[in-house]
Amino acid sequence: MAIGKAEYARRRARLVAALDRDGLAIVPAAREQLRSRDTYFPFRQDSDFLYLTGFREPEALLVLVPGRAQGESILFCRERDAEKELWDGPRLGPERAAEACGLCDAFPIGDLDDILPGLLEGRSRIYYTLGRFPQLDRRLHGYLRTLDAAPGSDGAPELVDLDRHLHDLRLYKSAQEVRLMRRAAEITAAAHKRAMAACRPGLCEHHLEAELLHGFVAAGAREPAYPSIVAAGRNALVMHYCENSAPLKNGDLVLVDAGCEYRGYAADVTRTYPVNGRFSGAQKALYEIVLAAQEAAIGKLQVGNDWNAPHLASVEVIAQGLVDLGLLHGELSGIIESGAYRRFYMHRAGHWLGMDVHDVGDYRVHGQWRLLEAGMAMTVEPGIYIAADDNQVPEKFRGIGIRIEDDVALLKDGPEVLSADAPRGVADVEYLIRCGDVQEALL
Repeated sequence: MAIGKAEYARRRARLVAALDRDGLAIVPAAREQLRSRDTYFPFRQDSDFLYLTGFREPEALLVLVPGRAQGESILFCRERDAEKELWDGPRLGPERAAEACGLCDAFPIGDLDDILPGLLEGRSRIYYTLGRFPQLDRRLHGYLRTLDAAPGSDGAPELVDLDRHLHDLRLYKSAQEVRLMRRAAEITAAAHKRAMAACRPGLCEHHLEAELLHGFVAAGAREPAYPSIVAAGRNALVMHYCENSAPLKNGDLVLVDAGCEYRGYAADVTRTYPVNGRFSGAQKALYEIVLAAQEAAIGKLQVGNDWNAPHLASVEVIAQGLVDLGLLHGELSGIIESGAYRRFYMHRAGHWLGMDVHDVGDYRVHGQWRLLEAGMAMTVEPGIYIAADDNQVPEKFRGIGIRIEDDVALLKDGPEVLSADAPRGVADVEYLIRCGDVQEALL
């Protein structure tokens, strides 16, 4: 299961069609990142570059030149080097890279200073994202100063932000992308089930993290899409908690927010469940409100609705549920208008999902919430969080944090919950934790 050369070519063609005919686009690859001394973090390709090329090596650059007679796509990459490949693994080299990625031309990255300035000549605009690659920024500005000072020059080309064009393309997922995201969600759901089945008092948060990572790697997803959150008890009140070192205590809930990355596409799934396999009355009451809010939000994921509709649906359910429990007081409309519910529900109901866990794409267009269209993918993740020291609520509710999150692809005939295999219902969650059999849980 992989993206084919033809799809990468279609992506590049769509981007080129959005550019001025006398423009030029530059898209750099990610750089290797030093972890400590002479040890590097595992290399992860820049999402924009990967989206357009499928090329997974560092020290590379893509140039798109509309109307170029020899072909519109040019790759600069590392040359073959037998000695370095002995230590660090094989490289494609320019010749093989062009064929493998379906590109028109490829040159050694060491020739960039000799070739790129000539490609910039006569161009009115350069589409490029400043600020992300400082070394390349400086290099590019040097080229432009030289062009501007050349005899008879009409001035350097204008620099235009590429993100607006490229990220709008990435927002709409193809059938191949949805298949990869579906697989990422399936692997993630199975890993969550594995963690649920292993959960019991006396373990630590990192034991559940280990179960998640085992599930990811064993299924061929070598990396998590983001640092896994395993937050027991009051730790669940910290949105991006990642210490994952506290004990799992009898009577507490544990909030687990984790997703794998599979072939460049992220999953992002959250489940909250009782460490001992039994929700208390207060825990169950809050959990069922969050679950109902998520269902209401998913129901609003329909073509033609705007981005805010699912969030508003989740707010209405949560606010009403908190009124029913006596945690909020007043008319529902006033609670929503004043934002009083934000004391317990302070984030939005979701975000775009794709190659990045918080994927690219504008949520507003011309000041209005973006309309939902087929091909978009997002998370749906309402939650309730009650501070441990909130003396205005009954003690049984204090210190509880609950979030339920799933990955959804909006298709022509409606939303598909990609991560539906991870249990959400109270009875299903309790049973899986109590059964404690990982193999049975994964059936």
